[in-house]
Amino acid sequence: MTEQTTEKATTLPEPVGAVEPVEPVEAAEPLAQADAVETAEPVEQPESAEQAAQAARAEEPGQPAEAPKVKASRKPLLRAVARWTAAALVFGGIGTGTALGITSMERTDVPGLATESDGRWAYPQLSLPALPADAPRPFTEGNDGEIHHADLRRLLLPAPAGATPDPKLNGGWVGVDQFLSQYRKDDRTELSEPLKESALRHIAARGWTMPDGTTTRIHLLRFNSVAFAEAFKDDAVQAGSATGPFLDGVEGVQIDSEFPSDISVPFTVLYAHIELPQNADQTRWAYIQAGDTLALITQTRKGEAPAVPFQQTVALQNQLLG
Repeated sequence: MTEQTTEKATTLPEPVGAVEPVEPVEAAEPLAQADAVETAEPVEQPESAEQAAQAARAEEPGQPAEAPKVKASRKPLLRAVARWTAAALVFGGIGTGTALGITSMERTDVPGLATESDGRWAYPQLSLPALPADAPRPFTEGNDGEIHHADLRRLLLPAPAGATPDPKLNGGWVGVDQFLSQYRKDDRTELSEPLKESALRHIAARGWTMPDGTTTRIHLLRFNSVAFAEAFKDDAVQAGSATGPFLDGVEGVQIDSEFPSDISVPFTVLYAHIELPQNADQTRWAYIQAGDTLALITQTRKGEAPAVPFQQTVALQNQLLG
């Protein structure tokens, strides 16, 4: 299952302060010739021609012996290594401190990871309901009709924390008239005939109101086949169109182009709408067709209906149906 959510752009954390540049490495001192260096007696080995010539020159009177070469002092090199090591430790310390700082922060303090302050609601953990024995899921092999064999009421999204349940929409069965009451009076008659002809089996519904006044209603309609569900979606409610039947109190409709398109559930189709221009209150709604089932999800609030909880609610309900 996938969630659909839109979040405002967050400000990236300020970069870590710049580190002072490391002092340049001093050039190595020129090699020095020792005035006199004591050497251990060499192990006797066959003399080469060059070695013999050197020995002969050393024995000649008045000729000073050639001083052996001395290795360069390692102190400048050691100082350079020490400086670079210190710089590496500084950089490493800063990186470690940043990582520890992020892991020790609250999740809401880290940009891009906020969950409580972006408007999302706290839904309980979701799980798919049990199926009758040997009954397949709607979009699995052997279920060509894409039928939901689970109890339709168990596929309704539960209310989030802090919600006040609607006693008339308590997660049970409702009648056709209750569903039609979501639409304008002028459109109810036009919708009732297709419902009678569509072999509708059940309608399950749940509703609640949040402390900020946002009212949510979810209706799930199960038909006898995916063909009837598609026909009612396309011909009756005209999902995805700005000219279809309007919800009660809505005077204008626009396709919700800001609804995230990268969050989807396989084998389901989603259409999101928004009321424009808005009046004293605003309504957002979406249709989801998942096989033999069509969902209508609406959210209304005075002023502006927030986008984030609407997208979250639609995404979670879509996951339960998929």
